[in-house]
Amino acid sequence: MRALTAAAAGLAAALALVFAITAIGAPSGTTSPKPLLTTVPKHP
Repeated sequence: MRALTAAAAGLAAALALVFAITAIGAPSGTTSPKPLLTTVPKHP
């Protein structure tokens, strides 16, 4: 029974965290127009 209570408490905490992040919303800002480099440039 203790395990079920602990699982319910963990689920409630996780849902509360998700709802809190959702309520805050995404941060406002702009993204860089330059693409990210995914490979090392080759030197001649």
